[in-house]
Amino acid sequence: MRSMFRSTVAPALALSLLSACGGGGGDGAEAEEARPHDQRVFTVDQAALAFPALSESSVETDRWSGVLDGAGYRIEVPKNWNGQLVMYAHGYGGTGTTLGVTTPPLRRYLIEHGYAWAASSYRANYYDVRAGVEDTNALALAFTKIAAERGRVLAAPSRIFITGHSMGGHVTAAAIEDETRATARHKVSYAGAVPMCGVMGDTELFDYFGAYQLVAQQLAGRPATRFPTSDWAAQQQAVREALFTSFPSGLTAQGQKLKGALMNLTGGARPIFEQGFTNAGLHGVVWGTLGGDGTINGILTRNVVDTTRFTYQFDSDPALSTEEQAFNNAIIDANAEPDANRLRRDGLRWIPKVNGQFDIPVVSLHTLGDMYVPFSMQQIYRRRVEQQGNGDRLVQRAIRAPSHCDFTVAEQAAAFQAMVDWADGGPKPAGDDVLDAATVAQPTYGCAHTDNSDGPDDNAAVIAVRAQLPACPAD
Repeated sequence: MRSMFRSTVAPALALSLLSACGGGGGDGAEAEEARPHDQRVFTVDQAALAFPALSESSVETDRWSGVLDGAGYRIEVPKNWNGQLVMYAHGYGGTGTTLGVTTPPLRRYLIEHGYAWAASSYRANYYDVRAGVEDTNALALAFTKIAAERGRVLAAPSRIFITGHSMGGHVTAAAIEDETRATARHKVSYAGAVPMCGVMGDTELFDYFGAYQLVAQQLAGRPATRFPTSDWAAQQQAVREALFTSFPSGLTAQGQKLKGALMNLTGGARPIFEQGFTNAGLHGVVWGTLGGDGTINGILTRNVVDTTRFTYQFDSDPALSTEEQAFNNAIIDANAEPDANRLRRDGLRWIPKVNGQFDIPVVSLHTLGDMYVPFSMQQIYRRRVEQQGNGDRLVQRAIRAPSHCDFTVAEQAAAFQAMVDWADGGPKPAGDDVLDAATVAQPTYGCAHTDNSDGPDDNAAVIAVRAQLPACPAD
């Protein structure tokens, strides 16, 4: 039944993509430019790769760890393996030089249901989604070879799935795209995907950060005259003081307008936005992203941030008030430099695209209060997928939580199982409408797939916060 989702990428696509970026890299081809990120050196903490058997589980497994082409890895295979492999893509690893592997939160669920899983550290930190896709794919392709080297001969997986959080959600979504399948060095055909709290709008996430900064400066009476700015470090304290009496819950009159603008930039009126906005820890992280030069810390060589599509509003009324019209007329735009994230001759784009071109079942999760990778990422993704005619292959679920990736294990397991059942030929699973503003604004929005169950692998702090949120009727 998997054929209902599977088609092949036309061989001509790869050639057309390479042609579009200036040739196939043969004799006479112009060399790719260097970027700051190419000079960075990373090392794997090999002592930290090994991992013990899962506590309180009767499932016997083989567990292997090591280094593959500069990236650390972990692999776990149940003795009663069902023949299927799940690749896990971790989130943003920061800007340090040490690489580490993240074990999937669904580990217990996966091995107890017979799945093998594998996770890569990627060969680089920073926002290197290109490395994330390539190294995750390379590990999937090396799975049986690694097993054989460790003394267990396995058949090739009958199916490979992929899932991941945050930047790993971007890795997950990009890995299944037609463009990736045409241009990646390591090519894997996945049977289904579950991106969670993902950067589903690729570079549009950084447009949001740029818009936040420009709006904040404009409302604080310290408008930017260009983007990127050169004086944000000197300006930011005065900007914050003009908008907040105490960050982020104490607001001045101008700060109230900022809050309204951010509500609309992050997905519109919806439950749990208030709790997300006043989440001091995460909102502080968002504030810390402001003031960048648009190269995403040297992943690119030119500014990719573009805010020209935004119309800023301070309330839920789609009609612009006189004040909003004047504000939009006054604020400057960030303009991306041409080809800042163009196709490459040497593999994937530096920031791989999520175009909505895929042919497998995808179930995506996102929290409603997330200010860091906001719920609007799901709205962008839905529009792109619909534009490509693939809306019937995507299910999205809204989760009532106030932070970034703060799902319960039950919510993640339900999404994964729904995707697998769908890939097995079952009916399309239930999801949420992310585009209808009236639906999203309903007090009960997100109740259908929010599950506050507390299991052995859940974060106690997440469960405690859930108990303080507005209850759904079934609660």
